[in-house]
Amino acid sequence: MDASLANGASVNVTGADPHEALRSVFGYESFRARQEEIVAHLLGGGHALVVMPTGSGKSLCYQLPALVRAGVGVVVSPLISLMQDQVAALRQQGVRAAFLNSSLSGRAKRRTRQEVRSGQLDLLYVAPERLMTERFRRLLGESEVALFAIDEAHCLSQWGHDFRPDYLKVARLRELFPEVPTIATTATADEQTRRDLLDRLRMSSRDLFVAGFDRPEIRYTVTLKRKPQQQLRRFIRGEHDGDAGIVYCLSRNNVEKTAQKLSEHGIEALPYHAGLSSKKRQRHQNRFLREEGLVVVATVAFGMGIDKPDVRFVAHLDLPRSLEAYYQETGRAGRDGQPADAWMAYRYADVVRLRKIMEGDLDGDGNTEYAWTKRHKLNALIGYCETSACRRRVLLKYFGQDPDFERCGNCDTCLSPVETWDGTVAAQKLMSCIARTGQRFGAGHVTDVLLGRDTKKIRQKGHKRLSTYDIGGELGKAGWKSVARQLVAAGLLEVDVAGYGALKLTEASGAVLRGERDVQLREDRRPDGSSEKKKRTAPADELPDTPGAKDLFEALREKRTQLASEQEVPPYVVFADKTLKAMVAHQPATLDEFNALSGVGEVKRERYGEAFLAVIAEHAAEDEGT
Repeated sequence: MDASLANGASVNVTGADPHEALRSVFGYESFRARQEEIVAHLLGGGHALVVMPTGSGKSLCYQLPALVRAGVGVVVSPLISLMQDQVAALRQQGVRAAFLNSSLSGRAKRRTRQEVRSGQLDLLYVAPERLMTERFRRLLGESEVALFAIDEAHCLSQWGHDFRPDYLKVARLRELFPEVPTIATTATADEQTRRDLLDRLRMSSRDLFVAGFDRPEIRYTVTLKRKPQQQLRRFIRGEHDGDAGIVYCLSRNNVEKTAQKLSEHGIEALPYHAGLSSKKRQRHQNRFLREEGLVVVATVAFGMGIDKPDVRFVAHLDLPRSLEAYYQETGRAGRDGQPADAWMAYRYADVVRLRKIMEGDLDGDGNTEYAWTKRHKLNALIGYCETSACRRRVLLKYFGQDPDFERCGNCDTCLSPVETWDGTVAAQKLMSCIARTGQRFGAGHVTDVLLGRDTKKIRQKGHKRLSTYDIGGELGKAGWKSVARQLVAAGLLEVDVAGYGALKLTEASGAVLRGERDVQLREDRRPDGSSEKKKRTAPADELPDTPGAKDLFEALREKRTQLASEQEVPPYVVFADKTLKAMVAHQPATLDEFNALSGVGEVKRERYGEAFLAVIAEHAAEDEGT
């Protein structure tokens, strides 16, 4: 893709009223939560750290001020593909936008730099590595800069879930250009991360804007992992047959295996991980963005900045490393505000595996505060998996938000409340057995002792003579592993990853053993053998319940796909599904009526109005003839 602005209509709203710019460029009548005050803050010369959920309009908070202020807005973006998609979407709206990265020819780079110097661009996207080169700093010194925008700002903080050392240099922008407004945006930053970002960016608490973390359109579900490949297929077939989705796995091998199994069962799936060639990764990502109903199975290498609005589900076959990572990854579903699912399968072995990985990452790290924080974040994630409370409430409280509800009505624990039981005696038995076996064995052996099994290891270790041998007949193997898993999540046991996953007592164990603390445990549900549809509480812009509405919607989608294909851009860049549904509901007959639809700006009216009006008119004529 060429970086310079393609021939066609463009807009110039420098110095315009922000509300008029919002309407004429982006096609919206009003700002969303906190957008207006952030825009005003930047237009007044202030700086901003913006924490907003994915899909809530963070990009507009810097795009609109960059258009209204004189000069070019410089956006720091971590991925080439992300830059290209955002620039393509802006050009569709008539915005003079471009990017500078390694995908361009030398001639294209020179032309873009000249456009920056001569004031012909409103927005320029660059990678953090390029931003701080001497050549680029010289370009900025020769140009008028409207603002700096740092996307995915959590990459700046060592406490963030995706810290990137290259981003540290970006913080120098505030030192080199102190008078230029700077905005940093992220969807995921807990209180510790927010404090660190404010400090690194030389901002104060008055520059912090937090718009909340709730994504009511997303349904959160955690299920006990038994046969994960089958469970995943049942989930997709039962809830999201034909929908676009992302499946996350921890290892490349599991990515390949899962993509193959899904494809073999008629669910078209593409693998994505760092072991594939860059050309193949790009091809798979482009197909996901531009085709309907594809599933990508990926490691965490995939997804940052993915703007595809109609991802209907995000599934995890392995635990992410923290609640921040989980929130960021699940947030890629339902960006269009329509109902979506965050589904995760989880078991005890995942906890042991993730702790081993984490301890390996921390090996030799002298920063004890950093190590403690990483362990705390993992413990919070495990607690989320094991909770019997509302999952949405647990998530929001983790990010420092106090929700005004006890039950959200759109997570598995709210839709099917979890039964709990008094597990105090079971916990005492398990802890006693761990102590008597020397705190040197994992859950498998300890539960074998409790169940009175006659295994080779039990005979070799002489554990038949222990007082805890064969005292656990009230639970089966799976039941005792559930007890162990929940006690680890509650901090009443810990996993010694250096000792091959051995279970060990903690300081808190003593109170349970002495009978000073009761333990409530949740009943494990049977893994979801069938997927029962539950009533959605999330907002949805549904098609009108009128004859022919679905046929018209599909005809509009076909036209959108055709126009997108001709321009080599993703379909949602032309119009989102929400705007197509508005066309079905209102069936405009003139360009002025078309322009009144949400999401239709002046340039898109001129560029696409006649084409879509023709589809609507043809549909109306067919209805009259029947």
